Amino acid sequence: MRAVDLIIKKRDGKALKDEEIDFLIKGYVQGEIPDYQMASFLMATLIRGMNLEETVALTRSMVESGKQLDLSFLPGPTIDKHSTGGVGDKVSLALVPLLAACGLFIAKMSGRGLGHTGGTIDKLESIPGFRTALSLEELLAQVREIGCAIVAQTPELVPADGKLYALRDVTGTVESIPLIASSVMSKKIAAGASSILIDVKCGRGAFMKTLKQAKELSRVMVEIGGRMGRKVTCLVTPMEEPLGQAVGNALEVKEAIETLKGKGPRDFTEAVLELCGELLFLSGKEKSPEEGKERAREVLLGGAALKKFQQMISAQGGDERVIADPWRLPQANLRWIVSAKREGYIKTIDAFKIGKAAMVLGGGREKKGDPIDYGVGIGLRKKTGDQVTLEEPLAILYVNNRERLEEAQDLVEKAFSFSEEPVERKFKPLARISNA
Repeated sequence: MRAVDLIIKKRDGKALKDEEIDFLIKGYVQGEIPDYQMASFLMATLIRGMNLEETVALTRSMVESGKQLDLSFLPGPTIDKHSTGGVGDKVSLALVPLLAACGLFIAKMSGRGLGHTGGTIDKLESIPGFRTALSLEELLAQVREIGCAIVAQTPELVPADGKLYALRDVTGTVESIPLIASSVMSKKIAAGASSILIDVKCGRGAFMKTLKQAKELSRVMVEIGGRMGRKVTCLVTPMEEPLGQAVGNALEVKEAIETLKGKGPRDFTEAVLELCGELLFLSGKEKSPEEGKERAREVLLGGAALKKFQQMISAQGGDERVIADPWRLPQANLRWIVSAKREGYIKTIDAFKIGKAAMVLGGGREKKGDPIDYGVGIGLRKKTGDQVTLEEPLAILYVNNRERLEEAQDLVEKAFSFSEEPVERKFKPLARISNA
């Protein structure tokens, strides 16, 4: 078997056998297949696609490229959650401790931000002292002890994905549904949870721009999960405007804390409760997602989730005093107000432009390895549907480098569009696809 023959086969639109896909993945991880051949294969896959059997085989080969967690020793349902990424998406910061407070166990591995999308690990690392690099033994011990942990992806699990994603990122092959689905699902399956929820973002601030694309990706991931013995639900949720009001690492941690205190923005709070309700149902804890959501609301308002977040911060070496005193988080030196230049109702807020503005200020990366300024970002003072008057504040920019202010301000001003008529806000998911 030769890699070049399999590249040609995929280039010509033919389906690969399980053993052929396994040969490619094992050869690449072991260094026997060079980057230039795997890049060629990835481009052929992007153009020609993969059928479901190929995508399942690819996922399985990626899972088997490294270790797999066994969570069967935990005394309760094991669950996992993943988001395809967006702007202001700090859901995991509030959702993970809420899930643990509801009696579920979650060992969550998260990523860093790239481009206009934020990363959960960057946000947590804005908490002084917080450790995201735990060994597998430390991870499992913490989940057994307090029910939850959020850590950076480890090279021990799915090393094939780490190598493949780095190559896709520099070869223009990220936007392939089979490659996205196998990347996401291989990590979730290797992490050992029996029930998995995928939050598939859809809109201008997401990788999936259209509802059709988001549904197609969801169907593939749900099918992969079912064929590999996992209960999987995908919720397609909107990412036209940023989620919540805070965009920026420390700012988003503060908003997550406020949400766990019952004082968060409505859209963000509803998103957290919706996802928690789905996982309570998926894991068998509640009879329906609706009952799960109500249970989640009770636990959130009761304060147990806030205590669980404090436990998680402490267990991972962070300064738990940020719960009571968010000013201990990194702060920007300058606050700059962006005001409305006309009256009316907010029609849309372009999530991509807001995310790009946060990146320009230093809160994101243009390429992997770029440094992050944890204190900068954007605080939205108006959301879609809100009425505004002339010169009323639309957003506050949190700035450390004045040289970046003009470009960021221009992006934020252009992100807002207006209507003379009232605009309705919607909080419900756009679609639900499940094998449970």
